[in-house]
Amino acid sequence: MANDSDDYVYDEATGEWRPASEVAANQATARPEVRDAAGNLLADGDAVTLIKDLKVKGANQVLKQGTVIRSIRLTDDDQEIDCRHDTIKGLVLRAEFVRKR
Repeated sequence: MANDSDDYVYDEATGEWRPASEVAANQATARPEVRDAAGNLLADGDAVTLIKDLKVKGANQVLKQGTVIRSIRLTDDDQEIDCRHDTIKGLVLRAEFVRKR
């Protein structure tokens, strides 16, 4: 049973008041699902292919359709992925413009 000194937080997903420590533990392990343009589930380390030409802001460069990006990393945003390209460091792509290989 929980101590009387525990802080409680309203969990909108379940509609219940739960101990703050329990809610924090669940949020730390939960990650949003990231899906590509075809609806495939993406994971860290996957390789993706661009489905259209993309102008890269700040790099004055265009990534062409069909370019393969390897070793992606998921972010906290369910629509963005971190990735590296040979010529561009710190590249963030929207999941709607890639397809899993």
